[in-house]
Amino acid sequence: MDTAGIKPSAMRAVQYSGYGGGAAALKYVEIPVPSLKKDEVLIKVEAASINPADCRIQKGLLRPFLPFKFPFIPVTDVAGEIAEVGTEVRKLKVGDKVVSKLKFWKAGGLAEYVAASESVTVIRPACVSAAEAAGLPMAGLTALQALKAIGTKFDGTGSASNILITAASGGIGSYAVQLAKIGNHNVTATCGARNLELVESIGADEVLDYKTPEGAALKNSSGKKYDYIVNTTDGGKWSAFKPSLSSNGRVVDVSPNFGNFVASILTLFSKKKKLSTVNLSLGMEDLSFLLELVKEGKLKMVLDSRHPFEKAADAWEKSLSGHATGKVIVEM
Repeated sequence: MDTAGIKPSAMRAVQYSGYGGGAAALKYVEIPVPSLKKDEVLIKVEAASINPADCRIQKGLLRPFLPFKFPFIPVTDVAGEIAEVGTEVRKLKVGDKVVSKLKFWKAGGLAEYVAASESVTVIRPACVSAAEAAGLPMAGLTALQALKAIGTKFDGTGSASNILITAASGGIGSYAVQLAKIGNHNVTATCGARNLELVESIGADEVLDYKTPEGAALKNSSGKKYDYIVNTTDGGKWSAFKPSLSSNGRVVDVSPNFGNFVASILTLFSKKKKLSTVNLSLGMEDLSFLLELVKEGKLKMVLDSRHPFEKAADAWEKSLSGHATGKVIVEM
């Protein structure tokens, strides 16, 4: 093992011991620093991002599959510095500044140290902060996969499509708007009234307040139908999307509710309007691509709030509320 200095034997972590309970169920504990497998690195965590999926796991929406066992240390998106490497790690070394998308079933990011496979960890550019990097993995990769699913090209060669992005002020939605504009699309976006200017500032061509009659009907000012709708909220319904699609239009749903999941099956072989679901499968090459966009100033994290590690419960509560504007970050 390659180590830098003296590795502590114990660390602080936040965990919960059963389903439900929200932020009040989170407990601070002192536990041993993780031991490494041969292909793992030990990351001294500098920042972690809380995603809605983390809260869904606590609610029990993925039981009995997740968590595998209790107590459970949540959070999968972390950035920090490598403190130790396993014997079979080849591309990373002690002292590297990295970002990691931890394996969903293992998580462990809401702690001072976490063990991560080399295969889910990449170096972050020096000019990209730990908070910016930690905000990218789940939200950024999901947005990227949704845009790739509709054929978006990011090298300037793609053709423009008329697209709608729902919940555009959220973590996934805010990245999706920016990536869609990089891909030369014409973007209409929905969000709440308080975030209209923010969503316009990140590139949306038109922004609809979802609580107005026009917003609820998804009608843009031109009256044009959408070639694609990227749905990032579990409240969206196929019955509401379908009338807004062009004759061969398609919904790409990254947060499908049961009704939309059924619609994806019923429209699977449709030659006209259809709904497809997206399950995150992009890897570290794609995460490196997003980091490069951040480095170049083409992609920015919309920050809802920063919270010190001692106030992690506040961060959890904000994410759990469902009203975060952009990303919720915990800093160590």
